[in-house]
This record gives sequence, C-alpha cells and structure tokens, in this order.
Amino acid sequence: MRVSIRTRLFLSLTALVLFFVCLSLILTLLGLEKFYIWQKKNILVATSQTVDEMYPGNPEEISLELERIGNRLGAGIVIFTKDGYVKYSSFGRIFNQRLMERLPGMLHHPPSAVPPDHPRQGSFRLPNIPLSSLREQEIISPQTMLEMQQDRDLKIDFIVLKHQLNNEDILLIRQPLAPMSESAEATAHFIAFTGLLSLLAGCIWAFFFARKFTQPVLELNRLAQSMAQLDFSQKYTVNRSDEIGELGQNINHLSDQLDTAITDLNSKNKQLLADVEKERKLDKMRKDFISSVSHELKTPLSLLLGYAEGLKENVIHDEASKNYYCSVIIDEAEKMDKLIKDLLNLSQIESGFYQLNRTDFNLSLLLDDILLKYQTVLHDKGIALEVTKEAEILINGDSLRIEQIILNLLNNAIDHTEFTKSIKIYITPVADKLRFFIYNSGKPIPEDSQEKIWTSFYKIDKARTREYGGYGLGLSIVRVLQELHGNTYGSINMAGGVAFWFDLTKAENN
Repeated sequence: MRVSIRTRLFLSLTALVLFFVCLSLILTLLGLEKFYIWQKKNILVATSQTVDEMYPGNPEEISLELERIGNRLGAGIVIFTKDGYVKYSSFGRIFNQRLMERLPGMLHHPPSAVPPDHPRQGSFRLPNIPLSSLREQEIISPQTMLEMQQDRDLKIDFIVLKHQLNNEDILLIRQPLAPMSESAEATAHFIAFTGLLSLLAGCIWAFFFARKFTQPVLELNRLAQSMAQLDFSQKYTVNRSDEIGELGQNINHLSDQLDTAITDLNSKNKQLLADVEKERKLDKMRKDFISSVSHELKTPLSLLLGYAEGLKENVIHDEASKNYYCSVIIDEAEKMDKLIKDLLNLSQIESGFYQLNRTDFNLSLLLDDILLKYQTVLHDKGIALEVTKEAEILINGDSLRIEQIILNLLNNAIDHTEFTKSIKIYITPVADKLRFFIYNSGKPIPEDSQEKIWTSFYKIDKARTREYGGYGLGLSIVRVLQELHGNTYGSINMAGGVAFWFDLTKAENN
C-alpha cells in the first residue's frame, strides 16, 4: 500500500505531539507530588531558619510574623520549651488541649531519635508529636528534623519540621499533605485536559504544516512527471530561499537544458530522416538513371551495331541502300551524342559547382533570334506560331541558360503539338517577376504526371517520344536552371492544349 509523504509527515508529527503530551502527563503523575514535597521541605527548612534569626525568646514579640508565616504556608506553628511548656501555638483549641495532654511524654523518647553517629548526639532530641504516628523521618541537621506523620485521630498525613532555636526552645511547623496531593491531582487533571487540547491543536498544526511543507515536494514531483512525458513547458513557481527552492531552480534549469537538447536532437533527427529519405530517393534516382540511360543507349547501339555489321558484310550492293545504312548510323550517333551532352550538361548544373553569369539583357531580342532559327522547322511541320511581346523586355539572368530553357520548352511544344497545330508565346507580369508562357495545342498532361515530367528520363508516352528522338531530359534541365536562378516553373492544362511557364527576374532599371 502506497502512503504519501504528506500522510507520513502528518502521522509522524502527530505521534511526536502525542508522545510529548503523554510524557508530560506521566512525569506529572509520577513526580509532581514528590517535587512538591521536596520543595515544601526546603521552604519549611528556610522558614525555620528565618524564625530562628528573628526569634527573641518571647513569641509574643513576633506573633504577627508567626501568624503571617502560618497563613502563607497553610501550616500550624508551635513553640515550646525543652521541658514541654508551650510558649506559642497557632493551632485551634482542641488541638492545643490534645497536645497539652500528651506533650510531657515527648521529652522521654529514647536516644534513637538521633542517629548514634550524629555529630551532636544527645545534645538535641526531637521527639514525635504524641498526636501522630511516625511514617518517615529525615535529619537535616543536629538542630533540624523532618518527619512524615499521620494524625491518629484525623487520619491525615502531615509534614512536620522540628527545629531547636538558638535559646533551646523547640519550633514545630506542621503542614498537612492533603492540599499537596490535591494540588498534584488537580495539576495532573489539568495537564490531561490541556494535553488533549494540545494534541488536537498539534494535529491541526501538523496537518497544515505537512501540507505546506510537502506542497513544493509534490510540485517538484509533478514537474518531474511532466519532464518524463517530455513536456518542458511546466516550471517550478514556488518562491523559496531554502534547499527546496534551490532544487526547484535547478530542476527548472535542467528542464530548459533538456528542452534545448531534445529539441536540437529532434531537429537533427528530422534532418537525419530527411537526409536518409533524400539518400534513398537519390539511390532510387541513381538506379532509375542507370536503367534509363541503359535503355536509351541500348536501341541506338543495337542499330549502330546492326547497320555497321551489314556494311562490313557487304549485305548491300547498291549505292542507295549504302547511303541509307550510313544515314541511320549517323542519325543514331547524333542522338547518342545529344543524349551524352544533355547528361553532361545536367550533371554539371546539378553538381552545385556551376556558376551563373548573370547580366541584364533584352529578352525580346533573344526570343526574335531563336524564332528566326525555327521558322523552317515550324513551316515544315505546319505549325502556326503566335507571339505577343513588347519590343524591349529587360531581364536579369544568364542569357545562355535562359536561351537553353526557351529552346527546351519550344522543342517540347513542337514535338507535342497536335490538333490545330498552334503554338503561342506570351509574357505577362506577375508581382515583381515576368512569367514566360509557351502554349501548344495537344493532349493535356495527366494529373499524376504534373510533377513527374520534371524528373530525368520521365516520359508520358515512351513510344511517341522515341519517334521524335526525345530522352526526357529537356524539362529536367529547365528545372535545375530555374532553381539555379531562384525562380519558379510549372505547367497548366488549358482548353485544347498545355502551357509551360517559367518566371524571369526583371532588370533593376526595368
């Protein structure tokens, strides 16, 4: 069974309070009366010495003082001569009569009343009062003796002091023990009652003390549990300047350190996962690249080998066939040469070491020069070209690479033009950029291929791509060149065709 620290502390403090209450009660019951009697003995001895000092021999001269002493002590005082003559008595008439009847016998007690080895043996004998039976005797000095007696008639215990004064008169002080016992019993009852109240108050105090004392400990425990759940937003807020306060501050510091470390670890872990995923994708791309290159080189190499072997074996006998064989070999070799150049170009750009030669130039003049070269191709294929642009369009970038982007997109548009066989080129401003569009009529691009067409060797229709000699690298080159320029690119399916676009950076003075 789990017991909380608050409960343990409360029970321990309650038990401690109960222990001290019980200890006080036991000590009172066992020792209060003895201590009270011991104190009274000392008071009686001191009183006898005081009376001895002030006693002139005639009690009447100090009767008022004797009465005051008797009332203060609650005791009876008797002074009589060594022959038994009572010179002063504060007792009542009845007691005085009883004392006078029996007093003569008190002068004839045997010497055993004083121990044989006492230094003043025989010089002073203090006999018992004949009214009482002796229960206990203590010799304080040769002149002073204390006795515990019980009155034979009243059945009451008394403490009796007998002292020989300087003039050899005998002073007797007799004090009842009943008030002492009653006082001790009343005190014990009072302590028992106050002990219960103290116990109740102590339990209440222990409860609130345990609650207040354990509150920061419970707060630290809650904070530790939050830290165990990797929640470092909770902080120790109890303001203390003791060791618990220092512990709370250290835990707050530890929480901050762990939060920073785990955040950094999570960041690095995410980066590691991203790197692993990137490496996995690169490995897949590498395998796909090797597979694609192997596939792309397999067909032209097979044709080259086949037609070269035919020429070697003289399988042809006329000039026309020979020219055909040679043209096939040259055509396939040119395709392989273009593929290798594109691969080298793409590898150079993706390596990260290629630096752009950025300048401000007129895009309109560059576009006019490109379209002039493609007039024959467009005419032979029956493609209608529509261009919308201004006479001067100043942009900033690498003119050779931007020309390569336009050429790749224009070749792509020519190869995929269908239906109305039309191509439209137009430029529109978008925010602080210029967006270059090349539209061609034809089939739309499937939605699942919108992102894939920008990867190397990806072909939507591989058979048709083979017809016009494409290898799926043109759009990949457009992607890496645009990323190198820090601009975006994309494609849009439009009514009756597809539009490819890429952004251009305006020249500063444009």
